[in-house]
Amino acid sequence: MDEMGQKILSYARTELYLSMHFMGDALGSLSFVMDLSTRTIGTDAVSIRFNPSWLRELFLTRQQMLNRTYIHMLMHCLFRHMYAARDFEDADLFDLCADIAVESVIDTMEYPAIARLYSQLREEWYEKLTQKVHILTAQKLYRYFQENPLGEEEEKRLRREFCLCDHRFWERAGQEENSTKNPPGMQVPPLQARIRKATKEEWKRRAGKALTELSLGKEAGQTSGSLVRTLSFETQERTDYRQFLKRFAVIREEASVDPDSFDYGLYQYGLSLYGDLPLIEENELREVRRIDQLVIAIDTSASCERSLVQKFLNETVRILRGQDTFFHKVEIHLVECDEKVQRDLVLHDTEDIERYAESFEIRGGFGTDFRPVFDYVDELQKKGTLTSLRGLMYFTDGFGTYPVKAPPYETAFVFRSDEEWNDKDVPGWALKLFL
Repeated sequence: MDEMGQKILSYARTELYLSMHFMGDALGSLSFVMDLSTRTIGTDAVSIRFNPSWLRELFLTRQQMLNRTYIHMLMHCLFRHMYAARDFEDADLFDLCADIAVESVIDTMEYPAIARLYSQLREEWYEKLTQKVHILTAQKLYRYFQENPLGEEEEKRLRREFCLCDHRFWERAGQEENSTKNPPGMQVPPLQARIRKATKEEWKRRAGKALTELSLGKEAGQTSGSLVRTLSFETQERTDYRQFLKRFAVIREEASVDPDSFDYGLYQYGLSLYGDLPLIEENELREVRRIDQLVIAIDTSASCERSLVQKFLNETVRILRGQDTFFHKVEIHLVECDEKVQRDLVLHDTEDIERYAESFEIRGGFGTDFRPVFDYVDELQKKGTLTSLRGLMYFTDGFGTYPVKAPPYETAFVFRSDEEWNDKDVPGWALKLFL
């Protein structure tokens, strides 16, 4: 039975490889293990664990569905769903979201080995979710269904439609080793030991390799469907906004007690020698590294949604409330722009930006041209207004015309990591920040 299952899965793997060469590294990374603790088939990101009776029946009756189930499990690995699962309280809901996310990608791929006419139910849900969620990832779908709960019957229908594999081998918070479920004589490595072997970084590397080979080949945008777009989203590094802002900091003295430079020995010696006359007082100035001047350009073009801009402003306000990023008095230029500079609002403290965020209204709403902002900043520097500018942050969705020449300060184009963007045209001299 074990040998039969190994041969069936090897056959399916060969068929998939002949259709999708870019998946070669990923396809070769999973071993095959017979496991009677499952009625069907599943993966733990190290191996495909199969019930031989179920596998044999599927191979004889629906061979194309076997190929699809194989690629379905592989997508779970590339998107690293088994590692993310532990972070979500409702395990059943996350499982459903992960299956919808995977199937939505596979349904756009035009490979004969996995081709399938999808139902009207799928078509209706894809249209609905794409409008609401844009990029259908498991995490985004989970948030959507939490805000818009499914009815019991509707959830059952979706499970029957999208679930193809057993998720019991995924890593869950507080989950015990399930080796006790295995029948006598079956020696299966403990679940957590298997999971640890296949690190998230290894699967992220494989996803990146598949993305690179896809992007360089002829298949991108044709038979691969939305896979390139989804892999780009899933492999993109996210950055902490507060940490990133420190790149633009300068060192300056600020009126504040500096306990680090205070010598308690001399202070105590003075008190013991003269009674109430210390020989040294605390330093009333200290050197700090914080942001003094910053330009934040906000894309208000028609393609950049108001809600995204508002989220970005809220994040900025939250960070400004802290005391370790900006000086007490700063010069922050909030430049609203689309195809031209619409407004430049100069903010000097937290209260200014809080008032701005509360009353923000999009001005413009036309096409996007990033160049006028850089020309405007150049003029301010020539006038002596921005003498210590270290950086410019441009919040955008990335659809627009970029300048060719690099400015004398650091520039970061900022994208919301949970929304659609176009970062492929960002020039090499600029930074790309995904919040």
